[in-house]
Amino acid sequence: MNIHEVQRFLALFQSEQNQSDMWLVNRLKEIEGTGEYTPTTEELTFGARVAWRNSNKCIGRLFWQSLHVMDARELLDEQDIFEALLAHIQFATNDGKIRPAITIFEPGRVRIWNHQLIRYAGYETAEGIVGDTHSVSFTKVCESLGWQGEGTAFDVLPLVVQVDEREPQVFAIPHEYVLEVPIRHPERSEVESLGMKWYAVPIISSMRFQMAGIDFQAAPFNGWYMGTEIGARNLADHDRYNMLPAMADIFELDMTKQASLWKDRSLVELNIAVLHSFKEDGVSIVDHHTAAQQFKLFEEAEATAERELTGNWTWLIPPLSPAATHIFHKPYTNVYNTPNYFYQKPPY
Repeated sequence: MNIHEVQRFLALFQSEQNQSDMWLVNRLKEIEGTGEYTPTTEELTFGARVAWRNSNKCIGRLFWQSLHVMDARELLDEQDIFEALLAHIQFATNDGKIRPAITIFEPGRVRIWNHQLIRYAGYETAEGIVGDTHSVSFTKVCESLGWQGEGTAFDVLPLVVQVDEREPQVFAIPHEYVLEVPIRHPERSEVESLGMKWYAVPIISSMRFQMAGIDFQAAPFNGWYMGTEIGARNLADHDRYNMLPAMADIFELDMTKQASLWKDRSLVELNIAVLHSFKEDGVSIVDHHTAAQQFKLFEEAEATAERELTGNWTWLIPPLSPAATHIFHKPYTNVYNTPNYFYQKPPY
């Protein structure tokens, strides 16, 4: 236990949650008496929300106070943890009306091996990679643990859960828990024939949540998608699904020279298709211009609260038309405060 980190966190909690000075004195005496700090669910909830507020790479921080926090620290059985993860997926998905959520497990004892709770597999074949290139190494890990996919471009990977030093357990996610959106275009029906789709909820499960000097290595969390995450990265990147040439074919763009800007035009049409498909299916998503406007409101709210705004400019600017947003034109202080979410080495 780092008593200085605990004191700093509880002082923040006291200040922002309108607790009395005596509350802080008594809480610190209690902790010093036991020699350990175990956050209450209320403190954990506050910490997780502030961690979102402090997330320098996130453009969606305006909604940090809406984060729903599920305290699952008592779960140390792999099956129970799996069921808690399914409950998280179900709560967050909410029939398409996505709700921001985090499920927090016992620190130092529980690990979730997945990068995201829902993610597509990637397979190396003689004809090249089928599926998500980003998932190739983890797909091999899952196969080594006994899982076998169907070999399609959109196989949902299983969940891999480990407690303490026990053998990791593999759990297939039932199909009914995974809401997916087939990608089609409002004007060109041929786009649907490409067979593209994407899952509704991005639930990051590979990062550690840190508060009061405590690292929670298993704390999957989600917001909702910004359209460019799918349309300008996941489906568009050359080393992911690389769908820009196929879109260019459908729109009869000249791919013989870069100056035709066929990549740019394909990128716009692909993003139009993603936003159209999610909205038509009633699944929450935000375009990058609206997200930038929401971030401006967050900046104003932080200024009103007299908190220094931090941000990672290279992540805050959207990958499509960044100069059309105010974020592109101003600097941000890239200092990481805690509570926060941090990268950690994968356990495999």
